[in-house]
Amino acid sequence: MSGELLSESGVQQLIGGLVHIIEAAGALIIFAGTVWAFTRFASTGLRRRSLIVEFNKIRLSLGRFLVLGLEFQLVGDVLRTAVAPSFTEIGQLAAIAAIRTILNFFLTREIAQERAEIERDQKELAQQVSAR
Repeated sequence: MSGELLSESGVQQLIGGLVHIIEAAGALIIFAGTVWAFTRFASTGLRRRSLIVEFNKIRLSLGRFLVLGLEFQLVGDVLRTAVAPSFTEIGQLAAIAAIRTILNFFLTREIAQERAEIERDQKELAQQVSAR
């Protein structure tokens, strides 16, 4: 043995396995968020509550799931190119990272706006109730 703990191909196989696990975790997070959001939306619709207020809360939570799932997917992409990447792989990673970063930016911004709107609506409602 030449003193190496793992050969390059062994490291690539190990990282390949980790990438599959991390990407599967990201996909599961997005799937779980989608199921949760659909369930909440359906149950709210069946109870005929105020759909607009509840819809915004559901969108906010779904957005959080999406952001977290996309972060896992990005980590998987970074790991995939960690061992002896080619220029093509680096270029693809850069494009994927840029797209996912832009998605995360806009999702995070929308989540912050929705959260501020919900808080503002709750304060207005509380003021209306206390004024009565």
